[in-house]
Amino acid sequence: MRKVADCRQFPSESNCTLTISGEEEEVVRAATEHAVSVHGHSDSPELREQVRSTLTDEVAQHA
Repeated sequence: MRKVADCRQFPSESNCTLTISGEEEEVVRAATEHAVSVHGHSDSPELREQVRSTLTDEVAQHA
């Protein structure tokens, strides 16, 4: 099952609207890199676990 990380779930000064979806490990890696580069967080095992805990299952889009 694909996972989703959505910045809109968290308040930020920039009102970030980025959504990342993919396989769980891909999303954790990309969302962590985004949190560090855009939001100023420090990359750590704790941050990665926090990111992982916020992931939701992707809802299938029907055409």
